Amino acid sequence: MKHLILITAFALCLTTAFAQKKELKNLGKLPDVTLKDIKGQPFSTKKITNDGKPIIITFWATWCKPCIKEHDAINHVYDDWAEETGVKIYAISIDDSRNVSRIKPMADGRGWDFTILSDVNQDLKRALNVNEPPHTFILDGTGTIRWQHVGYMDGGEKEYLEVVRQILQERK
Repeated sequence: MKHLILITAFALCLTTAFAQKKELKNLGKLPDVTLKDIKGQPFSTKKITNDGKPIIITFWATWCKPCIKEHDAINHVYDDWAEETGVKIYAISIDDSRNVSRIKPMADGRGWDFTILSDVNQDLKRALNVNEPPHTFILDGTGTIRWQHVGYMDGGEKEYLEVVRQILQERK
């Protein structure tokens, strides 16, 4: 009986912890940096927009196993997220020039539906203080960075959707 009570109390605490709102801050605007698109063409971060709707930016690398798991999980629910919230996802690889040729085959092979970009010179990575992937930022509809998270655990992508929903709720 004690075990049942402890398990129930733990589950209640866990549910309460996940139901709490995330602390959203104004972390500034996305710096103006030139990246490369999946075809190797220049892509300015000024083009990272979404008609006033939230944007998720993930920093990843082809050698990062948690990044791949995160993108696979997000890709599985991306259409539902986009339909519900209008969110758009940009996945920015921080692979160096030796590994840049692996980005497109990996993204294509895994069927990732979001926009894939490359930060080969790691200019945006440095500007945003990204130390290790995966590192995720969520921007509001004005392009202001409101939230960030480092790392990935199975199911962690659900937290991103909650932050997006919270940002949308603020607009109302």
